[in-house]
Amino acid sequence: MLDERDIRAMLMVQGSEREELFTQARAARAGVYGDRVVVRAVIEVTNLCRVDCDFCPMRRSNTRTNDVFHQTPAEMIETAIGVHALGVDVICFQGGEVPQTTTSVGAALPTIAELYGGRVELLLNLGNKTRAEYARLREQGATSYIIKHETSDVDLHLRMRHEALDRRLACTADLLDLGYRVGSGMIIGLPGQSPDSIARDIVLCRDMGVHMMSAAPFVPAPDTPLAGVPAGDVELTLNVLAAMRLAQPEWTIPSVSAMRASVEGGQRRGFDAGANVIVFNATPADVRDKYLIYGKDRKVSDYEYVMDVIAQADLTPGGSVFLTETGRP
Repeated sequence: MLDERDIRAMLMVQGSEREELFTQARAARAGVYGDRVVVRAVIEVTNLCRVDCDFCPMRRSNTRTNDVFHQTPAEMIETAIGVHALGVDVICFQGGEVPQTTTSVGAALPTIAELYGGRVELLLNLGNKTRAEYARLREQGATSYIIKHETSDVDLHLRMRHEALDRRLACTADLLDLGYRVGSGMIIGLPGQSPDSIARDIVLCRDMGVHMMSAAPFVPAPDTPLAGVPAGDVELTLNVLAAMRLAQPEWTIPSVSAMRASVEGGQRRGFDAGANVIVFNATPADVRDKYLIYGKDRKVSDYEYVMDVIAQADLTPGGSVFLTETGRP
């Protein structure tokens, strides 16, 4: 089993050693998933957030100047009908961290599950909530949950998110205990981050037993305290993806849209490094531009775009890897 020292060494490789690392990562992916890429749809449900993360334009301090939206359950269901028509069986409901999403998203889940005859992965990315809220959402049909820790460096986490890492990890533990398939992830290139802390990120998540893992290069966004900080290194992020694949071959690992935001062709290169998930944006156009995850000029990936990226990588689009015969993990 790879340890922190092994993983750190992987993060540093370049040239021919780097290509060999990617070759090994692709082989590890193929050994578990073949050439299958999980296609997810994301529905962005609200840009409201109670947290004041230094890297996010939707931070609490910006609420008064942002054009706020919060989709209704009926609107989410209407969008999900369109996703179903595409044959996509993973829908991610993503939004700022506010308690209202427990009610709004929860109200939409049973109808969407019924639309799919129960055979759908309903994936939530809604931040910290109480154990009771997570249990209620599970009862309403949620199967999976993404709760990225961003960085396992305790001091850096506190500086970036203004909240303690322990609380985030406690939520992760609650979700795992309740039977969710759980995802975590980190941002690569936060000021003050070290290769050692990135290696610890990977080991921490493996030890916690999460099922999904992601790494995204930092994208500086306007109207944030980090607006003038250099973007994260895509080349390092690719090494991180490969190291994650080799550390835990069973993880589902996305090639995230931030790769595209940083480097032309970056999202396809994520598959070269061992990723096996891609996400397209199904959010209605009238609210999509209000979801300022990377600022107003973010590149939005539609269904046709992700199909093209998968084809360029010579891989095959597929559905959820977590659905059982009952349609639930």
